[in-house]
Amino acid sequence: MGTDLKPLIKAKEIRLESLAGKVIAVDAYNALYQFLATIRGYTGEPLMDAHGRVTSHLSGLFYRNINLLAAGIKPVYVFDGKPPALKHAELESRRRSKEEALAKYEEALQEGRLEDAKKYAQATSMLKDYMVSDAKSLLALMGIPYVEAPSEGEATAAHLTTIGSAYATASQDYDSLLFGARRLIRNLTISGSRKLPNKNVYIDVNPEIIELDELLRELGISREALVDVAILIGTDFNPDGFKGIGAKKALQLIKKHGRLEDIDVEGLRDELKRIDYNAIREVFLRPEVVGSDVRIEFKAVDEQGLIRFLCDEHNFSRDRVSNAIKRLKETIRMRSSSLEQWFS
Repeated sequence: MGTDLKPLIKAKEIRLESLAGKVIAVDAYNALYQFLATIRGYTGEPLMDAHGRVTSHLSGLFYRNINLLAAGIKPVYVFDGKPPALKHAELESRRRSKEEALAKYEEALQEGRLEDAKKYAQATSMLKDYMVSDAKSLLALMGIPYVEAPSEGEATAAHLTTIGSAYATASQDYDSLLFGARRLIRNLTISGSRKLPNKNVYIDVNPEIIELDELLRELGISREALVDVAILIGTDFNPDGFKGIGAKKALQLIKKHGRLEDIDVEGLRDELKRIDYNAIREVFLRPEVVGSDVRIEFKAVDEQGLIRFLCDEHNFSRDRVSNAIKRLKETIRMRSSSLEQWFS
């Protein structure tokens, strides 16, 4: 679920149009889980095609990317590889949480508590292999490149910003900053009007940007120190963190003592010895990522291929898909003299 750095961060709201012409490295799994959680039916069930295959993620991926491309943004999706061994406990915890949410969802459905059912349904999302494969097929048909990370997708996405292949990463988690992303954009894939949980209230969700160098200057620490702050709060590699320590307390401790091994606080010093914080540091500071020779190539939209894939194979509305593609092409035509020039 990432590290909760929010209390330390002052993000700046931006407009999609301000990212026109920029390559944005998107944490693919993060985006797909957002679509699976939010794009659901009346009773919380995911969208499915006539063969019972889940299509919520495809719907989100298609229409959101239509909007991004129409705004002149060039997304590149980064898919997770093999997770670090340290993440096993967190992945197991997530699996159990999904099972518990599924049981509560089914119980709420049986009792007719639809609002509760929809709430629990969002926490049951599971990304299966065929969903990932379908997502990659859709991206290829849209001319959008994707990268296979050797390990954590967020780490490779961050790396793309440090080597100049991308302007920023896009994720709902703050871990991209710990991995060294020069810029992090949140809400890119979920911007728009959103209903507040358990309330009949809608709010506007706008993209926001965090600049790593600016954040570190404001906090008065280094990136290495920020990783130590995160370890105190709790990360995917030590999810429990330390009792009674939130983001602000963790920052105070690191600014006072400098680093984890120098913390001289009774109780906490002994607790720190129970985790391999050096190994966690390595995951963030020296992650396994793609090489600097990675190729990111944007191509033209395959209109007929998209219609076959979405409409013929997955039962999407032909009119809606065709109209979305038409809108994209018209927008691109206004931005450049030809489709080839835009995707060059």
